[in-house]
Amino acid sequence: MTSPKSIGFPRMELEAGEKRVFLPDFIQRMAELGESMVIEEGYGSRSGFDKAEYRQGNPKISYGTRQDAFEQDLVLILRSPDDDFERMKPGTILMSMLHYPTHPNRIPIFKKMGLKTISLDNIVNDNDVRLVENMRAVAWNGLEVAFDLLEERWPGLVRPDSKPIRVLQLGTGMVGRHVVDAAVHLGNVERNNKHIERGGPGAVCRAVGRNLTNHPDEVLSLLNKTDILVDATQRRNPAQPVIPNTWIKHLPEHTIVVDLSVDPYLPETDPPVVRGIEGIPKGDLNQYVFHPDDPNWEATVAPGVPAEHRRTTVSCYSWPGFHPEACMTHYGQQLNPMMPVLFAKGYDDLSLKGSYFERALYRATLRGWENG
Repeated sequence: MTSPKSIGFPRMELEAGEKRVFLPDFIQRMAELGESMVIEEGYGSRSGFDKAEYRQGNPKISYGTRQDAFEQDLVLILRSPDDDFERMKPGTILMSMLHYPTHPNRIPIFKKMGLKTISLDNIVNDNDVRLVENMRAVAWNGLEVAFDLLEERWPGLVRPDSKPIRVLQLGTGMVGRHVVDAAVHLGNVERNNKHIERGGPGAVCRAVGRNLTNHPDEVLSLLNKTDILVDATQRRNPAQPVIPNTWIKHLPEHTIVVDLSVDPYLPETDPPVVRGIEGIPKGDLNQYVFHPDDPNWEATVAPGVPAEHRRTTVSCYSWPGFHPEACMTHYGQQLNPMMPVLFAKGYDDLSLKGSYFERALYRATLRGWENG
């Protein structure tokens, strides 16, 4: 059994709006597990944290370059560090949101470089329920933006016919369950309370799954009566869109499309990966609202993907990042009981025959995912 001795915490060098970092209390707990820790210079500075808050006089914790952070036995970073894989040595344990199913192009790189990966989004319990997730934030943050936009058109969120706002939700999984709650509360509890006080008409949310999305006539009849269309699907076949681009023309002009799945466009893979709603852009924390005439629309859509029919779309690769500190408190609480198991057991000895959290961690390893 070889357990990691050192931990590295590199910064996420992504869009300027991405401010999420693991918080000082979590860092202190992780320092208790290993012999040493290296934090990249500047870690947490965009969120107002300084070195003293992270170190707290702990002799195990030091600061170093980006390369130093990636050279530790275990590297923990929330979003996949695609541009930094080569910084890590063979045998490094990389814990990150690696998304094996929708980013298959990463897998050959991991194998070639000898990285020992644990995909945070693949840590699941015996009932296949994710243990590291923030689905509520995904749904509520995305719906908040959508209702904000709709309220600009209809002050007080009152339709011209005074009928309820009509939300159509695709997918009823972990995200979809929160979508219903967020939709009927207008994406924001405070806004909903004011809406109730004013006697507003509220919102109706209709949810559909695979059994209906396979029947185009039924879906089209729903699309033309939709004010907000939400993609919260987890598709069995990511090579096929749920809503082809030609169906978009059936949506009213004012409809807001909400992309919560945020799958990539990977036309070069076999099979290719496409978006659940064909032809929509893919946003991030720098830009998450795209109007039909937005010049950046085409830049995020893969060449050859139909994008003729458009509606205002909200899309963000990191919806939980809207409230970074609350998000990272949430992730830290979920990871707290798992990390001691990884340090005690070691990566190579993780097994489905072990404890509850050991089994969950094993399923997130590349070999566990491929054997699953």
